[in-house]
Amino acid sequence: MILSRYERVIAKRYLLPGKGDGIIALVAGFSLAGVMLGVAALIIVMSVMNGFRAELFEKVVGLNGHAVIQGYGGRLQNWQQIAEQARRTEGVTSAVPLIEQPLMASYQGRVEGILVRGMRREDILDNSTLQGKVLAGSLESLQPGSERVGIGSQLAQSLGATVGGQISLISPDGPTTPFGTVPRIVSYEVGAIFEVGVYDFDKVFVLMPIEDAQTLLMLDNAVGMVEVQTVDADRVGEILAPLQQAVAGQAVVADWRSTNSAIFEALSVERVAMFVILSLIILVAVFNILSSLIMLVRAKTRDIAILRTMGASRRSLLKIFLTVGTTIGTLGTVAGLILAAIALYFRQPVVNFVQYVSGQNLWDPTVRILTDLPSKTDPFEVIAVIAMAVGASFLFTLYPAYKAANTDPVQVLRYE
Repeated sequence: MILSRYERVIAKRYLLPGKGDGIIALVAGFSLAGVMLGVAALIIVMSVMNGFRAELFEKVVGLNGHAVIQGYGGRLQNWQQIAEQARRTEGVTSAVPLIEQPLMASYQGRVEGILVRGMRREDILDNSTLQGKVLAGSLESLQPGSERVGIGSQLAQSLGATVGGQISLISPDGPTTPFGTVPRIVSYEVGAIFEVGVYDFDKVFVLMPIEDAQTLLMLDNAVGMVEVQTVDADRVGEILAPLQQAVAGQAVVADWRSTNSAIFEALSVERVAMFVILSLIILVAVFNILSSLIMLVRAKTRDIAILRTMGASRRSLLKIFLTVGTTIGTLGTVAGLILAAIALYFRQPVVNFVQYVSGQNLWDPTVRILTDLPSKTDPFEVIAVIAMAVGASFLFTLYPAYKAANTDPVQVLRYE
C-alpha cells in the first residue's frame, strides 16, 4: 500500500494526535501496549512449552533410546542375537544391552527407592545425555569389578551421600535358605554424582557397569533389555515393525511414545489450549485499535469533509486510516517481539528473582520434572503470531477506514 506525500503527512498527523485528542492517543497507546503484551505472552509461552517438550524428549530418549526390546520376566538370555538382528534392521542406528531394576539403597540409616541401571562402560562414556553432567567424581571410575557406581544428584541429596561414600544396594532376590529367601545386600563406593536435568531420573538412578549389575541381580550373562536408536524417532514404530515380528514370543518392543504417552499427549493438548487462550489477548487488543479508530474518525469528521472538498479521494482516505490502524498493530507486534526476546533470554534469572522476592518455589522440579526453565523458539510459530497480529489489525481497521472514506462532505459542512 503506497501512500502519496500528502497521505503520509496526514497519516502521521493522525498517528500523533494533538492536545485536543488526548483520549484518542490514550486509547491508541493502550491498543499498542495490548498487542505488544499479547504477542510477547504468546511467543514466550509457546517457546517455553516447545523447550519443555524438546528438553524432556532429549533427556528421555537420550537415556532410554527410541525403543527397548524387553525380555519376558525381565531377562533376555539371547540378547546378542537380538541386538545383532536389530542392528541389521533398516533404519536402526544402534542396539545396546541394558539392565534396569528397581531396588532399595541405604546410606547411614537413610533408605530410598532406586532404579539400578547397568550399561557397558563404553556406552556410559559415550552417552550424550551424561556427558558434561557430572557434578562430582568421574564416570571413568565406573569400571567392571571396581564396585563403584554413579548416582543422581537428587538421590545423593536425599541419602546425604558424597563421592567416596559407601552405599548399600538391597535386592529382594537373594540366596534361598531353609527359612526363605534372604535379601541380597551389596555395598558400592560412590564414584560419581551426575545431574541430567530430569528430576525423576536424578532422584532414582544408580549407574553401574553392566557386568556388576549382572552379578548384583544374579542374571549370569543375561540382560534386561536391548536399547534401540533409529534414524527418525517419529517413525520408530514403522522402522521396528519387522523386528517386532521377529522377536515375538521372546520379547516385546516398546517405543518412547508408548512408554511416555501420557506426558507427551498432555503437553500437546496443553500447547494447543494455551495458543488459543493467549490468542484472545491479541484479539482484545485489536478491538481496542478498532475503537480508537472509530473515535478518531468521529473526532476528525470535519477535517475529513474538508479534505474531500479539497480533492482528496475516497481511496486516499481509505489508505490513510488503514495505514494508521495497521501501523499501530505493527508497532505493537515489533515491541512484543523485542519484549519476548528479552524475557526468554533472561528467563531463568527472572524466575529466580521472583522466587527470591515472593519466597515461593515457582519452578519446583518435583512438579515440573525438569530442573531449569527451558526454551525453544520455533521460527514458524513466530511468523504465524506476527501474521495473526498484523493481519487482525488490518482487518479490524477496515470498518473505520470505510466509514471515513464514505463521509459525505455536503452533510458535514452544511451548517458551517
